[in-house]
Amino acid sequence: MITKDRKNELIGAFRRGKADTGSAEIQIALLSSRITHLTDHFKKHTKDFASRRGLLMMVSRRRRLLDYLKRTAPQRYLDIIKRLEIRK
Repeated sequence: MITKDRKNELIGAFRRGKADTGSAEIQIALLSSRITHLTDHFKKHTKDFASRRGLLMMVSRRRRLLDYLKRTAPQRYLDIIKRLEIRK
């Protein structure tokens, strides 16, 4: 689970303007944080298949957001890939 402080920290780091709270970059950063947390969870709980389904859904949602960003703003796409250290 992502804490409120961590969420505000991510929003502050990836926002594009003062009022920005839901741009594609912020959504990708929040999903990446949750994916990292769940990946660590599965190292200990290998048979948690219900949560694995949620993880796969999050990965798919992040992939769709990254595809959208690549299509509409290629430079922002490259920047977010580099900042989050996502393989692609």
